[in-house]
Amino acid sequence: MGGKTVLVTGAAKRVGSAIARELHAAGANVMLHYRSDVAGAEALVAEFNALRPASAACLQADLLDIESLPRLIAATVARFERLDALVNNASSFFATPLGQIDLAAWDDLIGSNLKAPLFLTQAAAPHLRAARGAVVNITDIHAERPLAGYPLYCAAKAGLLGLTRALAIELAPQVRVNAVAPGPILWPDDDVFDHAARDEIVAHTLLRREGSPQDIARTVRFLLDDANYVTGQVINVDGGRTAHL
Repeated sequence: MGGKTVLVTGAAKRVGSAIARELHAAGANVMLHYRSDVAGAEALVAEFNALRPASAACLQADLLDIESLPRLIAATVARFERLDALVNNASSFFATPLGQIDLAAWDDLIGSNLKAPLFLTQAAAPHLRAARGAVVNITDIHAERPLAGYPLYCAAKAGLLGLTRALAIELAPQVRVNAVAPGPILWPDDDVFDHAARDEIVAHTLLRREGSPQDIARTVRFLLDDANYVTGQVINVDGGRTAHL
């Protein structure tokens, strides 16, 4: 991916940082978007630029502020003079039991998981078309097999899955659009799943183990760099969990 530029949202930590590391190691210049973790983003930029000078930068943005998204794209192009790929990774995740759903939860979950990827891709489209580039959306296996207690999150990810296929049509033939759907990769920071719940989930994966952020990152790299005849698809990286849910 030498000479190419990739914008990764939510890139300061967790899966986003693994994706950024994988793409940078493949030779790409990376723009790291973050919302609040300035220290994490700046540390990654310093790490990347120490390995390859002027190959990374970071930008802060609240993806719920839709009017700011074109500026995120413009700043990336201004910094690296091109945009070859967009990875829509940033995501909110929290429970919304039916009867307790409010507009704040709607705005957060739909905004981060569906609305922002749509408008960010729309803003990036002219540059991606010029580069004959690609988009990868990070969805979730629960987009197709909902998780109890999380109806709004699951609906948002289902929307992103549908959007992936719709954008593949809209942006063809110049731009490929695909999705990666993680299974049990990283548990939420708030420990909402206790050890018993985690063990039960892992027991329902065919490989009987958790995955790693690198499993997602390598799949993203494949879709961006090696899958030139793949578009409108979703790859479940879940240890086989969806095979018998």
